[in-house]
Amino acid sequence: MSHSFAPPGTADRALMYAELLAQARALLDGEKDVTAAMANLGSAIQQTFHWHWVGFYRVVGAELVVGPFQGPVACSPIGRGKGVCGTAWAEGRTVTVPDVDAFPGHIACSAGSRSEIVLPLRGRSGEVAALLDVDSSSFNDFGPVDEHGLAGLCALIEPMLP
Repeated sequence: MSHSFAPPGTADRALMYAELLAQARALLDGEKDVTAAMANLGSAIQQTFHWHWVGFYRVVGAELVVGPFQGPVACSPIGRGKGVCGTAWAEGRTVTVPDVDAFPGHIACSAGSRSEIVLPLRGRSGEVAALLDVDSSSFNDFGPVDEHGLAGLCALIEPMLP
């Protein structure tokens, strides 16, 4: 099965997210395995936006463990409250960082990362069960459109989480 995830000839991120959401719904329709869903969704996001790193972290006990991702090698495990991912987990909220070098305690997994957005995914228990982490090689690359668009994509995975 072949999919093209980037709408041809557009730089409008809101439109790109709308198109990607529709395609991701079809891609994940009937998927029961959360790892497979994370892998395909992460790949679809990467193919659409070509960011430096796109991937998931799973909450495993008292730490975050890297899950499916696209990009350079990842840091794992990450403690609660550590770095951008650990902060998003501890606070249960989306964290958008325009300049990772200015974020206190940033964990530098790749020198190519300049900005970052991390969204918590809640499972059926209501607790944060995973995170979507996206790094860009450009400063200040994420804003409200990304927060909204990525949250819509994360909502496709959340029903599969414990």
